[in-house]
Amino acid sequence: MTMINEALTRVMLGVASLKARLSQEEGQDLIEYAMLGGLIAVAIAGVIALGTMTDAITSMADGIADCIDFSGGPCDPS
Repeated sequence: MTMINEALTRVMLGVASLKARLSQEEGQDLIEYAMLGGLIAVAIAGVIALGTMTDAITSMADGIADCIDFSGGPCDPS
């Protein structure tokens, strides 16, 4: 009988230990830091892209302004 009690006690302790490990939230911090790092990387890439493409963006904005004016430019509807 004592062997059965010892075996059941060990199984119950093992289940309790497993349950305690599964309820811990230590991995959540790692995921949050990874997401924050990804967000920072995307922001840096966006700033670099805007910095290197300033002439293209300015040219595009000027083209849109010319089309909105309709003052005989390439987008004149008449």
